[in-house]
Amino acid sequence: MPSVHGMHHVTAIAGPPQENRDFYVKTLGMRLVKRSVNQDDPGTYHLFYADAAGSPGTDLTFFPWLDPHPPRMGVGLAVEVGLAVAPDTLGDWSKRLERAGVSIDAITTRFGERVLPLRDPHGLQIALVETADRAFTPWDDSPVPVELQIRGLHHARVWERELEPTAAFLKSTLGFSSAGEEGGWHRFESDGGGSGAHLDIRALPDERRGAWGTGTVHHIAWRVRDEAEQLEVRDAVERAGRRPTEVIDRFWFRSVYFLEPGGVLFELATDGPGFAIDEDAGHLGERLILPPWLERHRDEIERRLPPLP
Repeated sequence: MPSVHGMHHVTAIAGPPQENRDFYVKTLGMRLVKRSVNQDDPGTYHLFYADAAGSPGTDLTFFPWLDPHPPRMGVGLAVEVGLAVAPDTLGDWSKRLERAGVSIDAITTRFGERVLPLRDPHGLQIALVETADRAFTPWDDSPVPVELQIRGLHHARVWERELEPTAAFLKSTLGFSSAGEEGGWHRFESDGGGSGAHLDIRALPDERRGAWGTGTVHHIAWRVRDEAEQLEVRDAVERAGRRPTEVIDRFWFRSVYFLEPGGVLFELATDGPGFAIDEDAGHLGERLILPPWLERHRDEIERRLPPLP
């Protein structure tokens, strides 16, 4: 049976891009590894934050809008993104975030791991999770010390009207396994588990249907090693009746999109070619990069985009 290998990236919707950049770079200390545009709406930025190398599985990306559009929270949405940090660092993170005026909750424990929930400036729910189970490439120029730096994506949490259709799809089509239940949340893990491989589901049968807006997750992308494996998993998704798109060239990776049974948008994304294919690895994210097919529209695109120093 084909299987995905944990999260590749998570893409969310943000408010003004400068506020988004300042929070994720200056406060959380992540590296802006690609400054580009939404390829389906080139008048909007697409900003990619990750570890120093832009490694698959460390990447949190955003479509920032100048005019906030309130979401409708409900089922069929991912409602939280978990980010991995080193053990015994949440106390220091709490102090750092409080000094920056960030809205945080009390440190708690979930599935045996210490967790610090918080909200970014545009309402996205983030959770910092202590784990020793994570390798990453530190960013030397980060305003956050290496020992505190974010290691990558840890988990995503979703609300569903029903648990079983999504649970069955995850296990029979994407190779997930059940990893326990706690406080109404059911954890599933891909590729043997570990940090970056968790998906938590809560069934809320009486909750209304959710809708995207500022501060919500747009989609969750799952890793496949290469295009051959992507086609294998895509075939399994199609056999399950989920109507995946054809393979779409995003230049830095290849993508396939589909809705899982509960309505959350999933993506299959290849590990390569990677963000250094069109920029020097030492200067990622410093200038606006367009995929080749949009380059001829650069002047028009730059006129539409707000400044982002």
